[in-house]
This record gives sequence, C-alpha cells and structure tokens, in this order.
Amino acid sequence: MKKLYGVIGAPIEHSMSPLIHNDAFQQTGYNAHYHAFYIEPKDLKPAVKGMRALGVSGFNVTIPHKEAIIPLLDQVDEAAERIGAVNTVVNKDGLLIGYNTDGKGFVEALKEVTKLNNKRILIIGAGGAARAIFYTLAKEQGVQIDLFNRTASKAADLIEEFSLGHLAESITMKEAIRRLEAYDVVIQTTSVGMFPQTENSPLPLNVIKQGAVFSDIIYNPYETKLIKDAKALGAVTQNGVHMFAYQAALAFEHWTGLFPDTNRMKNLVKEQLGGISC
Repeated sequence: MKKLYGVIGAPIEHSMSPLIHNDAFQQTGYNAHYHAFYIEPKDLKPAVKGMRALGVSGFNVTIPHKEAIIPLLDQVDEAAERIGAVNTVVNKDGLLIGYNTDGKGFVEALKEVTKLNNKRILIIGAGGAARAIFYTLAKEQGVQIDLFNRTASKAADLIEEFSLGHLAESITMKEAIRRLEAYDVVIQTTSVGMFPQTENSPLPLNVIKQGAVFSDIIYNPYETKLIKDAKALGAVTQNGVHMFAYQAALAFEHWTGLFPDTNRMKNLVKEQLGGISC
C-alpha cells in the first residue's frame, strides 16, 4: 500500500515541498505520495488527530504551526524541544514524534561552501529560523557568534536562554557595521528583502572580509539585495534554496531511512522559480 506524507500550514498553496518530495519518492523507488494540507490554527488539533486516524506516515509542519504542534505530539526530539519548534513529524508505530531539521539543514548547506570551525559569525535576526540556526551553529568547534536584531533585547534573551554567553553577543546595527570586516560568515534570517520588498536590505555593506560567506535564507527573490551587494564586494554567497533542500532531505531521511539527491531538489526549486539549474 502506498504511504501518505504531507505538509501542514497556512498558507500552503505555494509550497514547493510536494514537488521535491514526490520527485524524491519516485527517484528512490519509495512507494509513497506527498500532499499539501491547508490547516488553519483553529483546526490544528483536529487535523493532528485526523493524521493519526488516517495513518499518515509523516508530515512537515510550516508557518504558523511549528510551535503550536508541540503539545499535540507524543514525543519531541531534544533539539526541537530546545529550539521550541517542530518542522518534521514521524509516525512511528502510532506515536507522533517531532523533529526540527531547519538548523541542521542550514548548517549542512553552509558547509558546502565553508568550514565552520573557529569562524567568526554574524547572525541577523532572532526569530524562529535564527533560533534553530544559532542552536545548531553553537555546536561547531571554536565559533564566535554575534547576533544583530532590531530589538536587541530579543537577541540577548536568545543568548541567555541557550546559556551561550561565552560564545555569543547581542550587538547593535552600528556595531555590526563597524565589525563587518571581521566576520567570516554572515547569515541573514529575517524576511527583509523577500518578495515583493526586494529593494530592502537588513544591513548596509561597505567593506567586508576577503573571502567572507554571506548566506540568506530567503529564496524568493533568488538573490536578495543583501546577496547582490555582498557578491559585488567579492563574497561567496548562498541563498535559501540550499537550506530548503537540506532540511527537506533530512526530513525525508527521518521518514524513509534514505537520503535523497539534494542537488536534484535544488535544481527543481530553481527551475520552478525561473532560475537556471546548476
């Protein structure tokens, strides 16, 4: 019998998860189908109950349910519990187990272009994506991380919550600009620069470190203003397609035990966005 997987969220109609997961099922020969389910917040509890009743084998969780779903699950992985968000659920013999593949997916993608040991890193933002990325990056050996957020207290609270004051500091925009030339890696986790506000950037760039890596989790547009500006200054750049592919691949692995072709996933998304495949 064909297994059923899916993604729940609101909105959900523009999700590219069905495209890449159904292709991965086909490529790996795994007998399954992936479907997008529009679930409003008020319907989350009965929706999860319905997933149980239908015997859905696993599903992704996207905005606005990543936090709200946690008390509805039977178990939550340690990383997802610390991050406070679940984006992947596995049905294991009737038990719904929650995981978070966002942080690990981002870091694995970033390692395609740079080593992370002993690097000085700037994270822009302190929201849900920043939490997952910060928590995961902090496990890398010798990293020093600055967090810049418009509301500085939110970044400071995040550092305190994870008890990572020994390797992280909350800084202002003025300090971030002054220190730009010292950062090996700059990571943009906010919605600034996302379509349709494509001319906006969270941080003006003047001088950056030679060979610095700039990563933006946004992938629509394919290159944000921040990424364009960094590239013009000679930076190595990476957009959100890479994180999207890796977090999806890690979810796929949780469900099936198989790790799919992330390059194929990235190319499918690029083609869908009208970009050029690599």
